[in-house]
Amino acid sequence: MSDAGSGPELLYSENERALADALRSLLADQAGALARTESAETYDTALWHKVAADIGLAGLLIPERAGGAGASVREAATAAEELGGSVAPVPFLGSAVVATTALLSCVSSESSGSREAAHLLGRMADGSLTVALAVPFSATPGCSPTTLRIAGLHPGDKAAGWSRLRGSVAAVADALPAGMLLVPADGVPRCLYVVDLSTARVDRTPVVSLDMTRQLCDISFDDAPATVIASGDAASRAFDAALTAGACVLAAEELGVAQRCLDMTVSYVKERRQFARPVGSFQALKHRLADMWVSVAQARAASRYAAGCAGSGSPDALLARETKVAVALAKSYCSDAAVQAAQECVQLHGGIGFTWEHPAHLYLKRAKADSLAFGTAEAHRQSLAGLVNLPAP
Repeated sequence: MSDAGSGPELLYSENERALADALRSLLADQAGALARTESAETYDTALWHKVAADIGLAGLLIPERAGGAGASVREAATAAEELGGSVAPVPFLGSAVVATTALLSCVSSESSGSREAAHLLGRMADGSLTVALAVPFSATPGCSPTTLRIAGLHPGDKAAGWSRLRGSVAAVADALPAGMLLVPADGVPRCLYVVDLSTARVDRTPVVSLDMTRQLCDISFDDAPATVIASGDAASRAFDAALTAGACVLAAEELGVAQRCLDMTVSYVKERRQFARPVGSFQALKHRLADMWVSVAQARAASRYAAGCAGSGSPDALLARETKVAVALAKSYCSDAAVQAAQECVQLHGGIGFTWEHPAHLYLKRAKADSLAFGTAEAHRQSLAGLVNLPAP
């Protein structure tokens, strides 16, 4: 952070640059996301274990006393940029950011299940346990959670401290490789539950997803045993903080996608030749590339400011009005920038950009899917208008 009163520092710190370099080096040695899309298991479990253990991404936001790195949303956003630039098929966003933030909120609020939340964080720190928040990927920060019904207790449930959940949630991200779920469910008051996915009473059905590097799934609960970790206001705050952190870090991922599309396109137009000259020397392409560069630069400023606000160090930073304004601005702008950059990447690569063998389509699909996740650009602009008291036209 910069000096008091000057706002978040937009430049990358030495630690953030080191994290980005280490992650970029590791991802460069992988076979790539294109080959993974041809396999039955779209998530790369081996890669996730490497970045979780070798780089420490799984415990990036988890305090050191629980076995994590004790970093902030700034570092998580830096990691997301690199993962987005490689369209890496790993559950970093769902587990290390969204679910982790929800659990950290439960611990800080000293809710009834704070001890259970702390225990889960300890298991997540080294990547041995992956957790997902059971909400649609399109859920917007500030929305009411999609809730399940509380079913009747089975014999022995009361002694075990279990409740029973019934219903379904559609299009959940990063739940396929998860071992546990955090589930908002209806009740008096509403609660946030932990559900073990090893039980036969939870069924995950993979669905055909636009982004093949982040496959969604539908989850159904048939009287699934669940344990309360937060209720009432504590549950609502955990849910809101998790979605806000998700939108903030997803904006950084979109920045990474846009930057990689720009880099790939500039490299290609320098090599591709027509009429005995590089196509990048044509004025029309220069203007389009310049527009891409400006868009990416502005997206970086918006994303870094949002990450700086969210990572200020205060436990309530994610719920502060300044953070919500910054996240709404970043998510709306970065969504548009990523889609634009990916579209230009496909078009300026010419015929090869439209083929399955070239990775350009993966970036376009990731950009479009991300633009719909955790709130569309339009939804965040509407939220921003309300936050800054800007009247509708």
